[in-house]
Amino acid sequence: MTTEHEPDLSRPAFPDPADRDTLIALAEAAADLAGRIIRPYFRARLDIDDKSDASPVTIADRNAEQAMRAYLAEHCPEYGVLGEEFGLDRPAAPRRWVLDPIDGTRAFITGRPVFGTLIGLLEGDRPLLGLIDQPITGERWIGIAGEATRFRGSFGGVPGTRACAALAQAELSCTSPEMFRPQDKPRFDALAAAARRVSWGGDCYAYGLLALGQIDVIAEATLKPWDWAALVPVIEGAGGRMTDWAGAPLRLDGDGCALAVGDAALLDQAVAALAA
Repeated sequence: MTTEHEPDLSRPAFPDPADRDTLIALAEAAADLAGRIIRPYFRARLDIDDKSDASPVTIADRNAEQAMRAYLAEHCPEYGVLGEEFGLDRPAAPRRWVLDPIDGTRAFITGRPVFGTLIGLLEGDRPLLGLIDQPITGERWIGIAGEATRFRGSFGGVPGTRACAALAQAELSCTSPEMFRPQDKPRFDALAAAARRVSWGGDCYAYGLLALGQIDVIAEATLKPWDWAALVPVIEGAGGRMTDWAGAPLRLDGDGCALAVGDAALLDQAVAALAA
């Protein structure tokens, strides 16, 4: 079956609709700003540095994050900002922007347009707003707590996860097997054995595809808050669920294991497979 799922509107809605519209506009403007910085560097010859965790970083990552941080700090001075490249400002703030200027730097530096800019807004641990922007293809997903996911792009696609109630029929995706720690790999392998097929690659773009009904399950590990904060409202607003590997809400102090399913009926099956 390919029937699209309705968003789970039982989730708590955004506290203030007027506030919501302002914050969506700010997130979109920040993504536009990042895109203008990133595009000239795409498929250019760049110097690439390795961070302490051996992940790559470029001038595009750093400049895009600095620009977004400055813009959001100017317009939301009372909000915290957490970014992959430059850490946390205003840690006591109850609301916090969470930024990943280029989620998928390996894809970016090898010229593949499956990376994305992620902008999330948390209130405590709760994601209120999430934006996935692909600055090369022009695709953009916007998720708002308690509302249907919005999508625009020139390659087609309608937001809404597809029906797939059996794990044995599910398309499973993961960015890379290298992200798994020794204790994670056997658990993922059990999930992969129960699924129909496994595909690799995609970073945040794969989550956007799940929200369009192209992928059924994503399971990943060693994620940081900037990797998942923007994704939760997008996935859940498209009708899916996004949790940790035990089926519990993702938390800032969690273990970094994330599970996204398009059909809510898959959640318990995937959790059981990961626990096997």
